Amino acid sequence: MNIQVNDLSETRKSLVITLDSSEVAAEHQAVIGEYTKLARLPGFRPGKAPAAMVEKRFGKEIADEFKQKVVGRAYRSALEDKKLDVINVVNVEEGKIETGQSAAVTITVDVRPDFKLPEYAGLPTQVEPAEATDTEVDNVIEQLRAERADFKVAERAAQKGDYVKLAYEGSVEGKPIAELAPDKQIYGKVPQTWEEVEGAQEGVIPGLGRQLGGLKTGEKKTVEITFPVEFPPVAALAGKKASYAVEVQEIRERILPPLDEAFFKEQKVDDLAGLKNQVRTNLKMQKEYQNRAAQRRQVTDALAAKVDFPVPQSLVDAETQGVLRQFIEENMRRGVAEEQFEKDKKELFEGARKAATNRVKLQFVLAKIAEAEKLAVTEADIDNFIYREAMRTNQKPEKLVKELTRDRDQLRSVQQSIIFDKAVDFLVSKATVSTIQPKSS
Repeated sequence: MNIQVNDLSETRKSLVITLDSSEVAAEHQAVIGEYTKLARLPGFRPGKAPAAMVEKRFGKEIADEFKQKVVGRAYRSALEDKKLDVINVVNVEEGKIETGQSAAVTITVDVRPDFKLPEYAGLPTQVEPAEATDTEVDNVIEQLRAERADFKVAERAAQKGDYVKLAYEGSVEGKPIAELAPDKQIYGKVPQTWEEVEGAQEGVIPGLGRQLGGLKTGEKKTVEITFPVEFPPVAALAGKKASYAVEVQEIRERILPPLDEAFFKEQKVDDLAGLKNQVRTNLKMQKEYQNRAAQRRQVTDALAAKVDFPVPQSLVDAETQGVLRQFIEENMRRGVAEEQFEKDKKELFEGARKAATNRVKLQFVLAKIAEAEKLAVTEADIDNFIYREAMRTNQKPEKLVKELTRDRDQLRSVQQSIIFDKAVDFLVSKATVSTIQPKSS
């Protein structure tokens, strides 16, 4: 057997394996021998039928397995001889494989990149103070009250915080928006809807709520709206200045519930002090979680910036498709039109490929750190994953266990994900930490 390795790139190799005629014949005889042992032909006891008769009866099956055996032997021999750490088999060209003749098999593979780990202990991270301020606590309590507010009809001009029932019809340069975006009528003409006056969260029409203050029931007004330069819900409106004819139909005032015994009981506390303590504790937990997530991003970004090496193309290709699929699904949920993806497909693909390359590189680094620090997946780790996934997908844990037992690839993927998480947690545990004030302060 002759084995030749050709470098197609730093991580892609072409293996050309040539087997002489005797090696090919040996594989053919081995396959016939296996079929002869198991074959059941009329007039012969199992394993006693003549080989020629067995080969005639199972010719196609024997030919297919024979080729697989030759390719498998060539592949295993190449890996053992050249000590290659293969990540993916990209392509197999088996050529002509016939008994009594030599055979040449060409196998293209992607191999694990060789790189040196950078220093990964002591990576710098920044966190914000986890303690909640009195103002933050008061704001949360006001939000809790707002969620339980009553809305009563107000016989006055609209004020900040009120909800206005209105009708509107929009146009751009005299052309109805209903014609510019026929499949998005909510941006063109609506006979009745509600809008908060100067609300923290904008409604469908950006900036509309900020122009409703001072209007009374029955009044009409034309307001000017400038759409953002990038407006995924309706690309035809992006950057355009629109006119909206608005008619106020009703005004409702928000009436907040009092901080009384009934409100405290609903929040499962005894009094205002207990409510503030509960809110403060919850805010601290949220901030600690956010800090932890920020540290995880920071250590992985810092680590990726400290090392550079080529990554296997097949992994990048697969990861790119995953990034694109996730991006498109998220934006479709936000209402982005399908034609917008087609318009931006080149930029989307380039962005996804860059993100995929960085992800694959980081995964190799994390795997190597896990190996260096002897991080391993335990039975408890798998149990925790199954419990969390069962809660997230509302499935029975037993069903997930069966799926993982049947699908070894899925199990390996889960184990790999757990290892990556452990490696990132390890990096955070070894990171330096400095506390900064939030940007909003």
